[in-house]
Amino acid sequence: MKVEVMSLGGSVIIPTYTDQIDYDYLKKLKKLFASIKDKRFVIAVGGGSTARKYMKALEQEGFDKKTQSVFGISVTRMNAKFMADFFYGLASQSIPRSLAEVKNLLKHNKIVFTGGLRYEEDNTSDGTAARIANYLNTDFINITDVDGLYTKDPRKFKDAKLINHISFEDFDKMIKQLTYHPGQHFVLDQHASAIIKRNKIRTTIIGKDIENIQRCLNDKDFKGTVIE
Repeated sequence: MKVEVMSLGGSVIIPTYTDQIDYDYLKKLKKLFASIKDKRFVIAVGGGSTARKYMKALEQEGFDKKTQSVFGISVTRMNAKFMADFFYGLASQSIPRSLAEVKNLLKHNKIVFTGGLRYEEDNTSDGTAARIANYLNTDFINITDVDGLYTKDPRKFKDAKLINHISFEDFDKMIKQLTYHPGQHFVLDQHASAIIKRNKIRTTIIGKDIENIQRCLNDKDFKGTVIE
């Protein structure tokens, strides 16, 4: 049975514009995963705005990046546990702390939710998902709050254009122009980019539209960005 490794941005669970859990959306997402019979899923969950709020306060208080990041990891694990409970009946109720534990839980569960496994410098949940995809020798799908990779931020620039395909090398060049900071909000982080480039992991960046995700999972035409 094929395994899909996915990264689910915290902003998908709690949209920044409402600051409330998107209950109706999560119910639809649960229904989608329940309908897919021939796949298992590992889903790395981000910390979203909740993590960024805590980390901002720690930064203002003078705490270093590692302290901020470690706290952010705890938020991703909290979000992962929430999702595991929300997806009760489909998902493992245990949240893994290692790659080996992810693989073991996957043997007995349709879905394994995970937050950060351990502290790594300049890493987010995207990097965690990329490491898991490499470990399980499969592709990587990143679900975020925009439709894919754009030439500019589409939330700020009306002339931003969606990039349908991009090479590992060109994507890595693009993301290296950004300076990492704990809790950063971009379609994919620098650490994830390095992992997918080094190991040639086919990566898809896609928005949260349920029907579009379904088309992607069924290998049909979809709106998004493919890095390969």
